[in-house]
Amino acid sequence: MRIALDAMGGDYAPDNEVQGAVLAAESVSSQTDLEVIFVGREQDIRASLSKIDSSKLRYSIVHADDIVGMADEASTVVKKKRNSSLFKGIELHADGKADGFVSTGNTGAVMSTATLVLGRVKGVSRPTIGSFFPTVNDRPALLVDAGANIDCKPRHLYEFAIMGSIYYSQILDVEFPKIGLLNVGEERTKGTEVVLQTYELLEQSPLNFIGNVEGRDILFGHADVFVCDGFTGNIILKFAESIIGVLKAKVKQHADKGFLEKLAVGAMAPTLRKILKEFDYQEYGGVPLLGVNGVAIIGHGKSSPKAIQNMIVRAVDVATKNVNGLIASTLASLTIPTDNN
Repeated sequence: MRIALDAMGGDYAPDNEVQGAVLAAESVSSQTDLEVIFVGREQDIRASLSKIDSSKLRYSIVHADDIVGMADEASTVVKKKRNSSLFKGIELHADGKADGFVSTGNTGAVMSTATLVLGRVKGVSRPTIGSFFPTVNDRPALLVDAGANIDCKPRHLYEFAIMGSIYYSQILDVEFPKIGLLNVGEERTKGTEVVLQTYELLEQSPLNFIGNVEGRDILFGHADVFVCDGFTGNIILKFAESIIGVLKAKVKQHADKGFLEKLAVGAMAPTLRKILKEFDYQEYGGVPLLGVNGVAIIGHGKSSPKAIQNMIVRAVDVATKNVNGLIASTLASLTIPTDNN
């Protein structure tokens, strides 16, 4: 299993990328013959490798001079930065020289380049990104779309539900995940015209559709997959990312109030660590770009080595479990009313 890693994408590249790859090699099953293909400035990558013990990591390096920055226009990478680590990594995957691609770089650039270079899975109108959220249950909730598509039609949301259901089922081994349509109320008559039409499509689908759900239902896990447009999804995602920082700040404020408060916080510390861990993005790694004809995992620019480790492991899982093939075959078997296109 060969995973191309954009070694220059993150804020702490390539050190975190190299450390994350080593952790991934140590954590994957002994039956997985993992090779990480570092893509980026070879001298910098080798310097990072020299700092740690990489004896358990099977790797190769593909040199790329350019770096796609966060300020770069997503649509210009294919035209102007073909010698970047981002483009070359995706190109390796498209050429069959890698089984998946992982990057903590410019999210828009990864989505745009992956869609153009890899193409879309047959039957997919728009690729989408999904993000996991912790819940009070034993399994997380998946939100789709988490920011790839701002304006959506009913058909797009319908496809997001299908792709999210397949991804959730394969990655978490849940046979028939519950699908909820994110709305301002549970009643089927609520919402915009797009949401109302989407409800009808999902109601007629073979999915395990449970109806409308609200924002408060996400962390309580009242559905497995929450479907919405990317505008709404990205606001929810960014809000959720702030929770762990706020909780830590509040805990510190209470600890600073006095000796008794500090003792109380200290007594609760093990439980607090466990709770905060579940809200830590590092535990989930990155988000998958669903609907492209390949495996692309996108991570936060500030991703730690642990987050990158989990991204690589996730890429291996998606490739091994043939998520794209299942998406294509499922969409091919369904007829979506043209009135909702």
